[in-house]
Amino acid sequence: MSGAGAPKARPEGLSAYIAVTAAYWAFMLTDGALRMLVLLHFHTLGFSPVQLAYLFVLYEIAGMVTNLCAGWIAARFGLTSTLYAGLGIQVAALVALAQLDPDWAVGVSVAFVMAVQGASGVAKDLAKMSSKSAVKLLAPSGEGGLFRWVAALTGSKNAVKGLGFLLGAALLGVVGFVGAVLGMAAALAAILVAVLVFMPPGLPRGRKGAKFSEVFSKSANVNWLSAARVCLFGARDVWFVVGIPIYFHAVLAEQAGMEERAAFFLIGTFMAVWVILYGGVQAAAPRLLRAARRPEAELIGAARGWAWALAAVPAALTLAALASSGPALWLTLTLVAGLLAFGAVFAVNSSLHSYLILAFSKAERVTMDVGFYYMANAGGRLLGTVLSGLTYQLGGLALMLGTATALVALSALASGRLRPETATPVAA
Repeated sequence: MSGAGAPKARPEGLSAYIAVTAAYWAFMLTDGALRMLVLLHFHTLGFSPVQLAYLFVLYEIAGMVTNLCAGWIAARFGLTSTLYAGLGIQVAALVALAQLDPDWAVGVSVAFVMAVQGASGVAKDLAKMSSKSAVKLLAPSGEGGLFRWVAALTGSKNAVKGLGFLLGAALLGVVGFVGAVLGMAAALAAILVAVLVFMPPGLPRGRKGAKFSEVFSKSANVNWLSAARVCLFGARDVWFVVGIPIYFHAVLAEQAGMEERAAFFLIGTFMAVWVILYGGVQAAAPRLLRAARRPEAELIGAARGWAWALAAVPAALTLAALASSGPALWLTLTLVAGLLAFGAVFAVNSSLHSYLILAFSKAERVTMDVGFYYMANAGGRLLGTVLSGLTYQLGGLALMLGTATALVALSALASGRLRPETATPVAA
């Protein structure tokens, strides 16, 4: 029965979208917690910034390879297969990390953690590619449905990951490293079982004729957007992964004499607030940009303009770092405010990218294009991870933040090469 007073029909595919989103939330909670656990635990063991960066290198390399392959795997065997595999591998990685022996030599510990982090990187990008591709296939058409659904998934995911940073820092202080990773493994295993049992229909099962060569996109827009993504996420991770947490630890624990547990909690809180703010702005981006009423060409121009606006933030922070002779209260407060502003502007950039890759992708090869794009995303994180430890160790805050500025500028230049593929508005 229909009519003006009838309740609005539930969008087709919404149940599958909710299940995919819930599984992705659970995964990203453990992913954020694990990153903070590893960073802070090994920093207190005396690892240098470069050694800490090494711990995450294989994670990002594995992500690049996984995204390249996962698009084809999902096209061949179905999106649920890659989602389940991602959750399962993460459980195994957490259990393995609990076997780390503090009596091992430093080199052995680094190699072991790198290998486990590599497995976690495989897991993360299997889950991410599955979730993002599902949005393209499940989102309703009309009234900017695609932008709204992808922004909701991505924004909520980052808010959950931010809570994971806080959770990881808190667990490290309360139950220790081993107890934290085993507890997360048990919780994620329970969620995997629930998803296996209750996943509703609605996701494609794959096609036997999918060829691996199809993962390399022939679309200029997909390729330029992927290049912009490399630089955008390199600019974030060049300060986010190693430099800023270690700087804050130096200020709080080493200079101010704060207890380690309290320093961990404050660092985790800042990282959590940053990612939660980032996720909230991402989710709100379609409304902020009034995307439902703007054509694709305007949103492409917005991606370029917001990238140049983003570059101004690390540029100003670089000047502040150059003006300081070392850690100082005014500089720390300036960094906190500046990096929160960076997070808000970065979120709009990221949300535009996440929409555009789905808008540029064809339904029949969406997993391929999304996999290729997120391979570039992992490449940017790898670049930023390596540069984070290296630039902070060689030149401190100023070199690290100056590098972030240059990378955002390159992202803006790459975005300038994007061209509209249709003349229709986003809502169509």
